Amino acid sequence: MSVGKIHSNEIITLPEPVRDGSMSVEKTLETRRSLRNFSQENLTMEQVGQMLWAAQGITDTRRKFRTAPSAGATFPLDIYLVSGNVEDLEPGVYRYNPESHSISKTMDGDRRDNLYSSALRQGAVRQAPASIIIAAEFQRTTSAYGERGRQYVYMEVGHAGQNIHLQAEALRLGTVVIGAFDEKNVGRVLGLPKETIALYIMPFGKPR
Repeated sequence: MSVGKIHSNEIITLPEPVRDGSMSVEKTLETRRSLRNFSQENLTMEQVGQMLWAAQGITDTRRKFRTAPSAGATFPLDIYLVSGNVEDLEPGVYRYNPESHSISKTMDGDRRDNLYSSALRQGAVRQAPASIIIAAEFQRTTSAYGERGRQYVYMEVGHAGQNIHLQAEALRLGTVVIGAFDEKNVGRVLGLPKETIALYIMPFGKPR
């Protein structure tokens, strides 16, 4: 599916996610590994859309259920894509919109070098064709559960991160969870709202 180049403030609907792939969940669990060396081959919009759907996609439109469980359906997580080498998609920062399975550009330009610097210069972040950043607005959950809600947010980001890992295996891609980074710098690089905190960086692409 060719979608053409995307410009600032435009919204693009992603290709429909595959809901019944050829690799079993048991096989993805067996083969899941952290990958830090990526090919420079471009990702496709189908691959990017599938990875974003795995993170927070809608699985029941009536009840707004998502691919990862959320305490009280408070959905504190926001998913961002840092695009570098993706076919038919300009480099930039994009926010994933689960309800419409779409992305909207929030910043222009290839931000991988900036993200790499904020992630203690871990090479996988600069080398990968794209990265998924999982961020959270804790107040969405703490408003319902008090301070205990912070724990629920950390639990939820783990669920979403494992979904991304397993989806990468099913697509014969690779990823790694990056936890060592400066949250404030990442927030500035991505232009995150001040109440939104980056929790995971997950560079992904084809194995080298």
